[in-house]
Amino acid sequence: MVLALVVCAAVVAFGVAGLVAFAVRRRVIQRVGGTFDCSYRLKMPADASTQPDLDENGKPTSAPVPQTDGKGWVFGIGRYSGDSIEWFRVFSYAPRPRRVLPRREIEVLGRRYPEGQEELALLSGSVVLRCLHNGAPLELAMSDDALTGFLAWLEAAPPGQRVNVA
Repeated sequence: MVLALVVCAAVVAFGVAGLVAFAVRRRVIQRVGGTFDCSYRLKMPADASTQPDLDENGKPTSAPVPQTDGKGWVFGIGRYSGDSIEWFRVFSYAPRPRRVLPRREIEVLGRRYPEGQEELALLSGSVVLRCLHNGAPLELAMSDDALTGFLAWLEAAPPGQRVNVA
């Protein structure tokens, strides 16, 4: 009987320690400042378009819009770090970012609101930003306020850097 109580207490203690570690890690990441909630789509659909939503005259293009199934999204925290964005998974113990996105390698293609199953997979009020990162499709989801800050950060690139913001 005593052994069962000790085992149960140990399991509860490990569970609480794990939750405390998540909270401490998030605080350490956010302590530097310049952080925002940002979901990252790790598994892009095979038919993801690399064409911008608008042409150079601001008119819609005929770029195919792939059906979204809501799969592949991971909750995370974005952090501005000089000329790059560091992206950390929320549910991870890793002290280092999972992805680093340099400003010069990001090209914005367009934005859209979550559709179908994506509405359940993303935070409420998120906007999906379609981008290219080194020529490969990339999708980030963030709030309207975070999106405004992200686009302003992209546009604030030093002179001579190629920046394309849709």
